[in-house]
Amino acid sequence: MKSAVSFEVLTWEKTYSMLLTQAEKIRQSGFKPDIIVGIAKGGWVPARVLADLLEVSDLAAVRIEFYVGVAETKTEPTLTEGVSTAAIAGKKALLVDDVADTGKSLQLARAHVLQHGAADARIATLYKKPWSIIKPDYCEAETNCWVVFPWERKETLRKIVMKHREKGVIDAEMAKLVKAGLPKQLAKRFLKEIFEAGKC
Repeated sequence: MKSAVSFEVLTWEKTYSMLLTQAEKIRQSGFKPDIIVGIAKGGWVPARVLADLLEVSDLAAVRIEFYVGVAETKTEPTLTEGVSTAAIAGKKALLVDDVADTGKSLQLARAHVLQHGAADARIATLYKKPWSIIKPDYCEAETNCWVVFPWERKETLRKIVMKHREKGVIDAEMAKLVKAGLPKQLAKRFLKEIFEAGKC
C-alpha cells in the first residue's frame, strides 16, 4: 500500500529564518502581544522563539489532541490542557502553531482563550494548508505537503513505521523523506532506534 503523502522537511536554519520574518511582520502590523500561547505540541518551539524575537516574557501553552498519525486525525480536536482566566484575561494573545492544517485546532484554541477573557487573539503559523478553515493572521507559506519540522523528525518516522509495517512501504516512505531533505544517515539511525525499541 503506497502512501500519497508528499513531504517537506525543514532545517533548523530555514525554520528560524521563517520565524525571524514572521516576527518582523507582527511588529510591522502594530500588534503587540501581552502573552504568547503555544499550541502543543507543534507550536511549542515556534512560540518560544517568537517570545524571544518579540521580547514577550509571558508565555503559556494549550494542549490540543487531534493528530493520530501522519496526515491522520480524530474526528474533532480535544482541548486537554488550557490556560487559566487569571493568566489570559484582558491580555492580547498571540496563538502560535506550526501549521494550520484543517484549522480546527486553531479554531478551538482561539475560542478557548477568548472564553477566558483575552482582549484579542491573533494566530501565527509557519505554514497553512489551502483547505484550512482558519486563515492565520500571520503565516509564512502555503503547502499541500506534510511538513516535517526539525523537532519531530523521529516522531514522523515512528508514525510511518507504526502505520505501514511492511518493509517495502517503510523503505519507500523513508526514501521520500530523504528526497525531501531528511539526512539519510539520520533517517537510518532513527529507524534502527525505533525497531530496537520495539515501537512498531
